[in-house]
Amino acid sequence: MSTSEDFMDLPGRLIVVEGIDGSGKSTQLDLLHKWLRSEGYVTVFTEWNSSPIVRDTTKRGKRKQLLTPMSFSLIHAADFASRTHEQILPALQAGVIVLADRYIYTAFARDAARGVNRKWVRDLYSFAPPPDLALYFHVSLEESIRRIGAARAEIKFYEAGMDLGLSEDVSESFRLFQGRILEEYDTLCDEYDITRVDAHQSLVSQQVLVRELVEPLLEDMPRREITNVPTHMQTGYVSLAAGGGL
Repeated sequence: MSTSEDFMDLPGRLIVVEGIDGSGKSTQLDLLHKWLRSEGYVTVFTEWNSSPIVRDTTKRGKRKQLLTPMSFSLIHAADFASRTHEQILPALQAGVIVLADRYIYTAFARDAARGVNRKWVRDLYSFAPPPDLALYFHVSLEESIRRIGAARAEIKFYEAGMDLGLSEDVSESFRLFQGRILEEYDTLCDEYDITRVDAHQSLVSQQVLVRELVEPLLEDMPRREITNVPTHMQTGYVSLAAGGGL
């Protein structure tokens, strides 16, 4: 089992974002990613459930609706372990900034919402390096449902928690399942000192706050010479950091 001390000497930085579906966390991480690159910082991006080792297995399991809460948990843990050892740790050891769209807290929240033992899940991910900054983009259940409804034609089976038998109605099942996840995130923020960001604010206001929180982590981080970012794009990023528009 790994401890925080095992990762103290890693020269890189690990920044993660969390939030329920429709929170806008991915948009904010993308804006941060582009700003960091425009400032000359080397970054690596990683997202949940993206390892090629388990991606096909996950897709097949979802398509045939074969995944139980426990198998779901184990598959996601395998995905995370693969990405940790092939992407995250090598990048941190090389002094790179790693941006993670969802991290271990996604498993903690979703698996617990599916009834998996909380301590078991935490032990399962004990090998994960602790983030230097974890941001939770909090949005109300009502706003999440509104955003999802406006962006997608339908809600997927597992996304709605239909495997749990909460309701035969997809929309109601989604509401109940996401509500459970929200409750788990509220607990996690206190347990792991995760920084809450009000995701009801404008994109600009959120991004200004995100950069303010990230800037202290950039001290002594190496930069490369900016050669591939147009001047007008660099100016745009600076003006946003100062409170300007997108």
